[in-house]
Amino acid sequence: MGAFEERTRFDPSEAEPRIVARWLESGLAHPEPAGTADENYSIAVPPPNVTGVLHMGHALNGSIQDALIRTKRMRGRRTKWILGTDHAGIATQSQVEKRLVAEGTSRIQLGREAFVQRVWEWREEHGGQIIDQFKRLGATLDYADERFTMDERYAAAVLKVFVELYEQGLIYRDNYMVNWDPGLRSAISDLEVEEREGIADTMYSIAYPLASGDGEVIVSTVRPETMLADTAVAVHPADERYAALVGQEVVLPIVGRRLTIIADVYVKTDFGTGALKITPGHDPNDFEIGRRHGLEEIGVIGEDGLMTAEAGERYAGLSVEQARERVVADLDELGLIRAREEYIHTVPFSQRSGERIEPLISLQWFMRMDELAAPAIDVVREGRVRIHPPSQSKRYLDWLAEIRPWCISRQLWWGHQIPIWYRGAETYCGIEPPAGEGWIQDPDALDTWFSSALWPFATLGWPDDTPELRAFHPTDVLSTGRDILFLWVARMVMMGLRFTGDIPFSDVNVHSIIQAPDGRRMSKSLGTGIDPLDLIEGGPRPPVFTGGGDFPAYGADAVRFGLLAMSSTQDVRFSEEKIQQGQALANKLYNATRFVALRVDADPARPVNPEPRPSTVEDRWILSRLQAIETETQARIDGFDFAKAALGLYDFVYGELCDWYL
Repeated sequence: MGAFEERTRFDPSEAEPRIVARWLESGLAHPEPAGTADENYSIAVPPPNVTGVLHMGHALNGSIQDALIRTKRMRGRRTKWILGTDHAGIATQSQVEKRLVAEGTSRIQLGREAFVQRVWEWREEHGGQIIDQFKRLGATLDYADERFTMDERYAAAVLKVFVELYEQGLIYRDNYMVNWDPGLRSAISDLEVEEREGIADTMYSIAYPLASGDGEVIVSTVRPETMLADTAVAVHPADERYAALVGQEVVLPIVGRRLTIIADVYVKTDFGTGALKITPGHDPNDFEIGRRHGLEEIGVIGEDGLMTAEAGERYAGLSVEQARERVVADLDELGLIRAREEYIHTVPFSQRSGERIEPLISLQWFMRMDELAAPAIDVVREGRVRIHPPSQSKRYLDWLAEIRPWCISRQLWWGHQIPIWYRGAETYCGIEPPAGEGWIQDPDALDTWFSSALWPFATLGWPDDTPELRAFHPTDVLSTGRDILFLWVARMVMMGLRFTGDIPFSDVNVHSIIQAPDGRRMSKSLGTGIDPLDLIEGGPRPPVFTGGGDFPAYGADAVRFGLLAMSSTQDVRFSEEKIQQGQALANKLYNATRFVALRVDADPARPVNPEPRPSTVEDRWILSRLQAIETETQARIDGFDFAKAALGLYDFVYGELCDWYL
């Protein structure tokens, strides 16, 4: 009891590291792989990037999963919280390339093999940082069984899946429209595209003369440089203004190419003039229109972001901005610009390089998704996979109903290199390299989301029939943010059904996004982000947060409680008050324990026999309230209502146990 006599207030900086160390030593979070998945309880942590450090999204989701795992563990279930990190192809390669530039060298100078070795060295140096931060958060993950999406066993699973899908005809190579990052010189996923709102451009109305000489059609565009790749003009089939012109031709200004006027229902009659220039090589919607109508696909912007020879001698080699200025000047000289006006719109940029995305047609590896999507739709409609809140189910189902081929190749050196080899006209696909001389492996790497889609079962040893796989698959819950519902969750369902014959998890909890107090997204670059460790251990408070000075050291328990109390089905603004509630609750529990310990003459290590019985009406009342709050809390956690669970416990401890009963 010495500690209680010496300390009148809970000190998380002293107590929490000691308690976490005891948890880790006990093996509490590292269960033996016994029993079945129905008997046990498991969650696979969404793998943070190996480049990452803990942010508020990690801390919130970690707190949610920790609450689920602890609850089941307390109720006697064998629990496994699967731990691991993602190799994060683009993010990690970018980090290492920046280091090489600082050293005066480059990836190209090193060569592929030496560069990949440098990335592995970087991973050894930095990869454990976020794992240590999860420990400081108090998250009871299975730290003794950490997985990595590039480790040998996991890589074997990735290659097996690719080869089988290729042999089944679901993976193929084709020229298709992709999000192209000119800075990285790679295709990137939709998740790595940032849609920036409020971008001001000039909308130009340009006259395309009718080839018959009987007039002109005016089209509107903010990208006049792409007109050099136009292959048609489209109007809506029900637009009476242009009904007589469908099938006629216009002459493409500057270039002189004849373009057919086509009818397509995509065209919006109330946008601009109702006539749309069609550039299949540089616009995703135009690409789809072009494929429907069999249009030629011309590329005038290259992978380096410069104009190509297809743009013509006058424009080749210019940047997009330079080409735009020259095209506008040439159109002015021809007297074909009919109007100019400012146009505010949303423009895609790369989150990685910060450059504007160029939609390009590129030779890439794709995966047909229709066949995989149908079973993934069925399991949600049948209730085998339940998505919380239910509104997210509609988003999931709508996306799968309209699913398109998935571009799975990336122009990277770090990642799972595509297991395809070429020798002249021959192509070989296999887990092992082909026999014989002269084979060259495809240089591209797989999209990180391809390997991540196997996470719930590859982490447990699949394709081998391991004790871990038998004991903990399918997992029970997947908790994540809504931004990766399509990119990750839906793909895990599809891959799980395809390769294990079962769902990967039975419940998906789509949690809220915590925003800065002013409603903006949390971001260090915007000055609105918080390092969760600054809340736990004390650290700088960003200017957007009221209060001034540094955050006090609230402790991990307070932060986890506060985040749960903030959680919602809608995005919520950060509330330091909720963290303070958690700190107050921890201190209240400490003082309640201290109050009892200093007054009870008993050794806490030895059970009292017989057990004490309630002797007063107050005793019976508090026990009835304890039973009620236990039932309510369990129901709230099972229903993924963590805010009500946390605040209900707070009210019970503060108002009923401490302030009234004690």
